[in-house]
Order: sequence, then C-alpha cells, then structure tokens
Amino acid sequence: MLGTLIFEGGGEGDALRIIVGKTPSSKTGQVDQVSSPAVIPMSPHYARVLAELARDRGFDGYLLNFECALDGSLEQTRALAAWITVLQSEILDKVGPHGETLWYDSIVMIGALAWQDRLNSFNLPFFLSSTGFFTNYTWRNNYPALTAQYFTSLDPSLIENPDGFETQLSSKTLQDIYFGIDIWGRGSHGGGGFGCFKALDHISPESLGLSVAIFGQAWSWESEQDKPGWNWDKWWEYDTKLWTGQARGEIDVPLPEAPYKQGETPCEHGNFVPIKSFFARQPPPDPLDLAFHTNFCPGTGVSWFVEGNKVYRGTTGWTDVDKQTSIGDALWPRPTLYWEDERKDEIPEAWSRFVMDDAWNGGNSVRILLHCPGSEADTAAYRPLWLPIQSLHITPHKSYTASLIYKLSDAIANGVDTEFALVLKPPTSSDSSSFVCDMTSNEPEDLVHGWTKLSIQFNTSSSNPSANTLTGLEIGLVIAVVTDAPTSHLELSFLLGQLNVSTQLPPKFTEDQPLILWADYTPTTTSASEAVKPFFGMLTWEVATTFPLLKNFQIPPAEDPKSIWNVQPTIRWFPEYLYFNIYAQAFSDNTTVGKVDTATWVGTSSSGWSGQKNMFSVIAENLPFEAKPDRKVRFYVQGVSDRGQVLQWNRCAFVDVSA
Repeated sequence: MLGTLIFEGGGEGDALRIIVGKTPSSKTGQVDQVSSPAVIPMSPHYARVLAELARDRGFDGYLLNFECALDGSLEQTRALAAWITVLQSEILDKVGPHGETLWYDSIVMIGALAWQDRLNSFNLPFFLSSTGFFTNYTWRNNYPALTAQYFTSLDPSLIENPDGFETQLSSKTLQDIYFGIDIWGRGSHGGGGFGCFKALDHISPESLGLSVAIFGQAWSWESEQDKPGWNWDKWWEYDTKLWTGQARGEIDVPLPEAPYKQGETPCEHGNFVPIKSFFARQPPPDPLDLAFHTNFCPGTGVSWFVEGNKVYRGTTGWTDVDKQTSIGDALWPRPTLYWEDERKDEIPEAWSRFVMDDAWNGGNSVRILLHCPGSEADTAAYRPLWLPIQSLHITPHKSYTASLIYKLSDAIANGVDTEFALVLKPPTSSDSSSFVCDMTSNEPEDLVHGWTKLSIQFNTSSSNPSANTLTGLEIGLVIAVVTDAPTSHLELSFLLGQLNVSTQLPPKFTEDQPLILWADYTPTTTSASEAVKPFFGMLTWEVATTFPLLKNFQIPPAEDPKSIWNVQPTIRWFPEYLYFNIYAQAFSDNTTVGKVDTATWVGTSSSGWSGQKNMFSVIAENLPFEAKPDRKVRFYVQGVSDRGQVLQWNRCAFVDVSA
C-alpha cells in the first residue's frame, strides 16, 4: 500500500520546499555566498520525514505525483530526481526492503507539465531515480509496444550494475513500468468498464512484460449503486464478471463506446475476457514467513461473528479493507472438482457464493454447492472428490500446520453420508511425480453451531534436488459422498468459514500462552480549555505472553549441558494479532456490572500500523446503548491471533471508564 505525495495547481511552492528542506527561524547564510553558483540545493529533510511517516502509518512507500509545473526548470528537476533516490534510501531503511517509490508520469525533464503516456527520454530521469513508473491512462494503442522498444534500447549501465560498480539497488525490468487503465473510461483505450480487456491486450503483462496500474476500481459499485434492488450480492456478481468472469457460459456484458484517438491506428479485439485472464496466478507468501489466514472476507458484510456467534447485525452493511482476506483463489468464478480416484465418470459441478448471515469469524462465509448427477456406474455409490480451495507457496523439508473450519448443511438427503479431509496437493494439471507430502490428519473437532474443524500437519519434499520452493500447491478438501441411491441426482451444500496455514514448531517451543496484559482509556479534548466529553477518547492496550511454572525445580550442576527450561526459538515467535474485538457493558449502578458474556460487541481494531496499533476510538454516539453520565462503562479487549484463534476471556483485559 502506497501513500500518494501529490502537488497540483498552486502547489509549486510546496514542490520546491520539499526539495530544499526545512528553513530555519534564525538569520543564517553560507560562507562566501557571493561566489557560490545559483543552484537549487537538495536537502534530505523531507525524505526522512516522509519515510518516518510511512513507517508509522503502515504503508510501503509513495506514489509521487507532481502535477504542477516546476519553475526551476532543469535545475529543479535534476534536484528532484536526486531527492527521489534519497527518499527511496530512507524508505528502505525505515520501512523495509519491500519499500517502493513510484513516479507518476506528469512533468518532464524541463519542468513542464506534459503527460507523455509512455516512457521516453523526456521522463526517463524520473524513472531511473525511482523503483517504478506509472503512466497516465490516456495512451495510444501503440504506446505499450513503443515503451517496451525504448526500454530495451537503454544503456544497460542505467538499469543494471556495471562490472565492478554497485550503482543500482536492483536492476530495472519492463515489469517496473505500469501502464494506466481507467475503469471509468475517461480517455482510456477500450472505454473502461468491461472494455478494459482491450487495453490489457496491448499492455500484454505475460507476453510483452509490462505491468498495469488500474484506476477507479470502485466503478463496479459506484456505477450501479443507485439502481433499484442493488445490494451486496448483485454487486459481487457484477464485480466478479469484470475480474474473474462468470461461472458458466459466454459472458454477456455491455461494451462501452471507445472512439479512436486522432491519428490512432484501428485495432481488433476478440470477445470480452475478465481481467484475471491477463495475469498468472500467484500464491500468497510462504506461511513460513507470514502465517496464512483467511475467513474468505471480501472486505464487506452486514453482520459480524466471533467463533460462530453473531455479535452484530447491521442494516446498511459495512466495508473495511483491513478485514479483507483471500477469498479462496481456486473458488471463483466457480470451483473446479476432480475425481480423487481414476474413474472417468461425469464430474459433478460445484458452485460458490458468499453467505453474509453465517460465519465463523468475521462477516461472511463461502457456500459451496455440489451437484452430483445420478449414475448407473458400479462405483457411483461412493464418490471421492477433490476440491481445491487456495494456492500455497511452501518450502520443502519444513513442517507446517493447517486447519479448515467448515459447516455442513442440515438439508442432506436421507441415505447420504459424507466425509471431509483437509489435503495438500500439487495442481491437477501439473506433473506430480516429483511431489512428496508427509501428512498427518487429526481427528475432526466439533465446534459450536454446527461448525467442524479439520487440522493437519505436513512436510513436503521433491525428488528434484534443485527445488528450493514448491509454488502453486493447492490446499483443499477431499469429499467422500456415499449414497444409497446412486442413480438419483443429489446436492450437497456446506460453508467454508476459515482456513489457516502456518509453520509448525516443536511442542517445547509453544508452551507460552498469549494474553492481553492491560487496557487503558484516555479522554480526548480538542483544546486545553474545552471540557472533556463523556465517553469520547481512546482505548489502548498491551499484549504479553506467559510461560508455565517450573515444577520440581532443582539447581543443576554447573557443568550440566541442558537448559533448565525450554528456550524460545530465535526466529519470530511472539504472538501476532489480526485484529481485536472490542465489547462494551454499562454498569447497572456504581459498582455492579454484568458477566462478560452479556457484553455488547462495538467494533474491531485494525491489524495495526505503528501509529494506531492496539488502539480503538471511543465515541458515545457509537455505543449500542445510552451511556448515562452517572454510570461507568466497562470495555473489553479480545485478541484474534494470526493463526485465527480467538483468545479466551480469561486471557483478555478490561478497563472501566467513567463519564
């Protein structure tokens, strides 16, 4: 996620100030200033400040958008290009090695505001100083090819490290050039909307090698939201067509008018294809480095659930990009089923859709509906099916643990039995002969409200000795369907609630028990003279962990080679949290408050960028009850770990707040 540093009309002074840096309040000057040349100095001050801001606010760098002319001409643009390299250096130092500084094509080397809509010599210095380059979205249909041609003509010393010198942190490639597409149209090739595929045809991410910058992604909602009957389900169906396609048949979508620009050569395009068709499927980061968690949330919902219990029901719905997770990259626009054995019978069909009124944690689950046709085959009474859910990136010879929480529909026909198993496999289309998976399954765990938890431990390897990673593996369900009437059509429905994959540590390294150590409240005022508003302030809290007591402890001999307790690993082990559930409860009198299980859920924290980690804003108007001025309110903080575990109440904290 990038912050945008933008200077538009009237921002010329600020665009200069960010290069020159902070000005002093005292009278100052430079020695022998008369003989110094009149050039624009470049200070690292604001580069440091912006990098610190990115670190504190949890974003990964900046998109630099200078959409105002620079009056300093070449002197100012050269200083600006140098300043960009300092900014990137500061971001790498303070944010991390993944930090980015992207340049938006706007001004050119002489300081004039002149969008080029492609990479050329006029904007080359800014591309070379940054980590990537965004074009505007009004380019002509031959500009992607011209840009690729121009890039390949560059002197390699500009984009690579010449022999004996380290001048570049990393080599630049065509992937560092992002061609803009506006889904609203606004001069974009293809007219935007469902015509975006025409622009993507020219950018050709997989063949030409360029990248894409998509503007206006909210189009699928904002263009339709005022139509009668519009709701989340209709939005998702509409949005899915654009991005992943539809579940069945040829997609019938309206293609916008897209007149050619003056002098533009006409081009031919085939039928509509969804955006995902232009990009290779990429698994999430290795759970060895970042624990994988999903509750299949698209970042929207109506209700909120905590371990299967509905703790909130809204009327208009909510949106929260912080709660968005993978929605299962093998489930859309529809899941694909495979036989688990060698049979060649007609494969059953599977369908997927969001369910907003039932979930394990979060705001929704995904319903999978299987349609199994009747069959006369001898083996039809027993049908083992493989359902991929999510791709994974796995390191061989490392131990992992995975769990899936699902819920079987109550409406299963008589004479039908099912059995579910969580399994890791290579993609069905790949050669699996080199893949070996040592997998152990635990007994299914019955949870509340009909939910069931499956868990496995696995360690993978490959007969290919050069394979350091196994990419594109898929985790999913093997579903065995047993029926007394195999010749009859049957349907099977179940919900997917939560999927987690993480590294598995030996038991001696997992003895600690996480907890919320304390919670606190600080009232907020807008000025020193203003009275404190009741229940208007900030909740904060701290997390901790505890270790088991040492039993039968005896002081060992000085030469004993064993540690007296199990030492924590030196890799990252301290508990991490996805978010925190916040509950509130009004006192019935000055000293009496109900039990915690009667408290009311009032919201969640974010996953936490440094400036807002472990914090929650309290506003009296947002409380689900009337907060009387003579009564206290107790707030509870409940953590949800990056393994998807909700802390038990005896590991959580509360704080009592007076009006």
